Amino acid sequence: MRPAGLATIERNRVMIRWWLYCVCALILAMVVVGGATRLTESGLSITEWKPIHGVIPPLSEAEWEEELEKYRQIPEYQIINKGMSLDEFKVIFWWEWGHRLLGRLIGVVYFVPMVTFWAAGRIEPWLKPRLVVGLALGGLQGFVGWWMVASGLVDRVDVSQYRLAVHLTLALIIFAYLFWLARRLASLSEPADEEQGRLAGLGRLVLGLVFVQIFLGGLVAGLNAGLTFNTWPLMDGKIVPGGLLAMQPAWLNFFENVMTVQFQHRMTAYLLVVVALVLTYSTFKVSRRKELRRAAAHVGGFILLQAIIGILTLIWMVPLSVALIHQGFAVFVLAAFVDYMAALKGPFPARN
Repeated sequence: MRPAGLATIERNRVMIRWWLYCVCALILAMVVVGGATRLTESGLSITEWKPIHGVIPPLSEAEWEEELEKYRQIPEYQIINKGMSLDEFKVIFWWEWGHRLLGRLIGVVYFVPMVTFWAAGRIEPWLKPRLVVGLALGGLQGFVGWWMVASGLVDRVDVSQYRLAVHLTLALIIFAYLFWLARRLASLSEPADEEQGRLAGLGRLVLGLVFVQIFLGGLVAGLNAGLTFNTWPLMDGKIVPGGLLAMQPAWLNFFENVMTVQFQHRMTAYLLVVVALVLTYSTFKVSRRKELRRAAAHVGGFILLQAIIGILTLIWMVPLSVALIHQGFAVFVLAAFVDYMAALKGPFPARN
């Protein structure tokens, strides 16, 4: 069979790119709904993992009572929510059910078009294994989500902050991976050698810091650390508060000490703002490409705005609306950095 021409490749790339953008938009929604599920303490309301049957919610009063009875068996109900009414239970149930349903929807929206494009011969051979990797990452995320929930069903009243941070970070790794593929399937301009030599290393450093900060944000959420030390720029009246290494062994403080976890999230934010602004400045100094300069402006502007939202979230003691904006906008920040790295790298070569 004769290879597809460049025009056909470009048309196929447009369709695949917009499909991946849709999946990324759903992942953004998933992150926000997941944040709301956490902040409303709804994540343990469904105590079983039923990937297929679980799509159907309770349809009768008896089924609702059955779900509530299952919830009554776990420590969160017995210690925190004892006596919760059925109507109160329904509120937290719907958040968790919606979160899981959205996860299933993402799987369908990813898998069905992928198979369709594949069968129609619209996916370039080199792209096929990369899309399979995306599918595998999605399956892994489903497992990690249940692994996280299971940590809160026995001997705890909430989920493990370690597992929550892994769950959040993996979600955004999947987002970044798919967005990277989508952006490099676009008609980007070719990069200059000087841009690669002078900007690529710093760009990778900043992108790595973004993922570190995402993981640290997961720890903050898992420990409810944002509900403490709600002042800025001082923390407990100091720039560097005492008690950061109060726990033994010392390494535990970085994962389980509420003060230390919030402090390292703050410090990494400061570092990230500085290096992101250095990247933006360096890009404008090195490159004349409008595409790359625009991406660099987004990097600098988004990181500053996210820092402001983070400060407001803290000093206002984590109101639900502002906290969700902070978590959701983190995805836009990540997208800006991925877009920058894609513009710096250039498009995937079309293979005629």
